[in-house]
Amino acid sequence: MKKILLSFLMLFLSTFFSFAQQTTGVEMADQMRSSGKIYVVIATIVIVFIGLAIYLFTIDRRLKKIEREN
Repeated sequence: MKKILLSFLMLFLSTFFSFAQQTTGVEMADQMRSSGKIYVVIATIVIVFIGLAIYLFTIDRRLKKIEREN
């Protein structure tokens, strides 16, 4: 019961503080979007995440192989 109550309290506080923030545009993001550079940033992030996923998958396969041998 305490976990549910704490969860609702945290949810309420997070929504309350998000409304308290000012909603102004981010100039850097607007400039990057207008010049097309935002797509380079997104592509770089996607490549890094795909690389991490492949790396973790290969480590998992190696660990399973070692566990089967023992």
